[in-house]
Amino acid sequence: MSASDRSGAAAALDAAIAAARTRAGPFLPALEHSRQPMLVSDPRLPDNPVVFANPAFLTLTGYESGEVLGRNCRFLQGPETDPGAMAAIREGLREERVVRVTILNYRRDGSRFWNQLLICPIHDEAGRLVNFFASQVDMSHVHEAEAGRMRLADIERRLAEAQRQLSFTLASAGIAGTWDWDIPGKRLHVDGRFAALTGLSPAPRPGTVPLSPGPLPVGAFFSGIHPLDRLRVRLAVSGILGGAEVFDKEYRLLAPDGSVRWVHARGRCHFGPDERPARFTGVLVEVTEQKKVEERLRIAQSAGRVGAFEHVPGFATVTASPQFCSLLGLVPARTVAASAVNALVVEGDPPLLAPDQRQEGELPPVETRVRLAETGEVRWLARRGEAIRDTETSGLRHVGVVYDITESKRAEGALRELNDTLEARVREAVAERERAEEQLRQSQKMEAVGQLTGGIAHDFNNLLTGIVGSLDLMQTRINEGRTENLTRYAGLAMASAQRAAALTHRLLAFSRRQPLESRPVDANRLVTSMDELMRRTLGERVQLEVVVAGGLWLTLCDPNQLENAILNLAINARDAMPEGGRLTIETANAHLDDAYAARDIGVRAGQYVCISVTDTGTGMPPDVIARAFDPFFTTKPLGQGTGLGLSMIYGFAKQSEGNVKIYSETGQGTTVKLYLPRYHGEAEASAEARGEAPRAERGETVLVVEDDPTVRALVIEVLHELGYRTLEAGDGPSGLRWLQSPAHIDLLITDVGLPGLNGRQLADQAREVRPSLKVLFMTGYAENAAFGNGHLGPGMQMITKPFPVEGLATKIRSIIEG
Repeated sequence: MSASDRSGAAAALDAAIAAARTRAGPFLPALEHSRQPMLVSDPRLPDNPVVFANPAFLTLTGYESGEVLGRNCRFLQGPETDPGAMAAIREGLREERVVRVTILNYRRDGSRFWNQLLICPIHDEAGRLVNFFASQVDMSHVHEAEAGRMRLADIERRLAEAQRQLSFTLASAGIAGTWDWDIPGKRLHVDGRFAALTGLSPAPRPGTVPLSPGPLPVGAFFSGIHPLDRLRVRLAVSGILGGAEVFDKEYRLLAPDGSVRWVHARGRCHFGPDERPARFTGVLVEVTEQKKVEERLRIAQSAGRVGAFEHVPGFATVTASPQFCSLLGLVPARTVAASAVNALVVEGDPPLLAPDQRQEGELPPVETRVRLAETGEVRWLARRGEAIRDTETSGLRHVGVVYDITESKRAEGALRELNDTLEARVREAVAERERAEEQLRQSQKMEAVGQLTGGIAHDFNNLLTGIVGSLDLMQTRINEGRTENLTRYAGLAMASAQRAAALTHRLLAFSRRQPLESRPVDANRLVTSMDELMRRTLGERVQLEVVVAGGLWLTLCDPNQLENAILNLAINARDAMPEGGRLTIETANAHLDDAYAARDIGVRAGQYVCISVTDTGTGMPPDVIARAFDPFFTTKPLGQGTGLGLSMIYGFAKQSEGNVKIYSETGQGTTVKLYLPRYHGEAEASAEARGEAPRAERGETVLVVEDDPTVRALVIEVLHELGYRTLEAGDGPSGLRWLQSPAHIDLLITDVGLPGLNGRQLADQAREVRPSLKVLFMTGYAENAAFGNGHLGPGMQMITKPFPVEGLATKIRSIIEG
């Protein structure tokens, strides 16, 4: 794959990731904070890659986010993953349907886990497939328990086989040690195997048959029996000698080397003609290995809370392990009444013991609830087992296990409840987040308002000091009859007033309420025309480089504000390079895609003209970039910056339906990119500059509508000075009465923000009776009428307060002549 192909694929993946996060909308935080592993893939990209994976999924699989995004989920599969499960997933994806499957997956470290997978297709409003959503549940514990139960069943089968072999051995009596006790003669005859087992003779060499030691005293029968079992065996033998018929005992033998072996002794008493005991014969079989298997089984059953049982259908009792009794809340016993076991089952649930199963094979799996005999607590138990044919009786025996699945059932219930209530909980979480965000916004808003009002008060106090002081000195000199220096004081007052006007324009630009006079602008021509101004401003230590793009589109904006924005950025760049450096201003055509628009709220995807200003200065850390557009925020020393420059640029860009972005690293310089929307049209011819303020030529009549008496009086005075006749009104309704009268009116000059009937409404109603009426709007705040982006009608113009006399005269003359 070429570099361009790789770049295109990466861009497509980034766009898909952003689109998935946008599509999640307010549910995104809930998906990210959910403890249930989730991911989203995009089937529209090659190989259906992952475009979202929440932290719970990364924790489950051990991967980092960068190792997951852009890959197909096949990386979770391994050599033992079921091909059938993979085929079911592929078929479901191809058919765009919901898929439920349990599949063996592999973590990053190679460990395995069983994944209960739910895959759902996601369609857009037009019904097109846009994503697949997948949730996972780690079911490893269930599969491990099932594997343990299978191992336990295998142990039980082996134990049953050992028991059958023991039965066969006891029946044949030819491969175990035997004894023959002559009761009247008080002599004991044993074979070599008996003697070797009990230690009466040395163990034979491998491959040889042990020899019988000959007649022994009867006390030799008890030789080698473990001291803890000896009394029990003696009592049983005493019963035989006293007339009992059957001897059946298991006990331990203690070897000279200290090792312990288990034996099973089974014998019978034979009676003489006089009905008195004559002989006691039997067989002795070593069952040490069987005992070890039984002990391992007991430990496994106890540790895994697995109880074993054996039941013959039709019999009243069931042979049970201690753990079986514990699971039912019964006192541990070797045998338990079958009716008592089934009586503990909750009514309506299947019984634990199945008396109707009369065929060999696996018992039907059962999951049932039981009420514990001790506490009355209800628990879930599962039963697994097998019906086998007894080798001695040819009857069926049910051999199986029961185990507690209460926690698993609770987990399943919790998962169902989680799925059922997910939407409600997500809504609640989103609402709570929105409340918290609203509180944070309100707090930040109050902090910003406090900072803003403090800064405004400080700056305006300085400006008012210059205005009031100058006027006060002028008034004092006039009262004293002294006219020298009056022009100087008037100039000082005018300079302060102009600075105040500039400050209000900056504030309006930041608030996106300034009245913009948008026109088609050739950014290349504008930037080139500023070359000499910027070189004088930057000084000799800063090298200026201007790079303009060929075929640059036009943009629609206020050219004066754009000049101010570029100049502000250039001055900021100069200040960031105290030792000098290089400043580059570039223009280019740019296309902002959906992914960019998704990352920046309020930005629309489309075509833009980009003006970038790049310096080689000190750069900015991330925390400064985050606050760079805040009003009155500055990193310059006290008294060297107002903190409104970037705020004004931000407001101008947003009000012009564009955007501004800062790219910077500490020590690596800064690039500020200003995006303005493309204009599909032709550039306007530049207007010729006029000389002195034009005067009235034919004594035209002008109606002035202004609610502020001072402003109204000043405008009328200016009009009189310029030779115009005037009419005046203090509000919209009064002005409308003049306009509806037969009086001759050549021009309407009206404030926009009039009480009751605003300036635009007044002009619209006036044109109903005077269709050709010329209108000049005065405004300093364009929130109440959309004038700033080409919304003025024919024969309408606008002038921004405060305005100079020459500017007002020029506007009046141009609109009357136009």
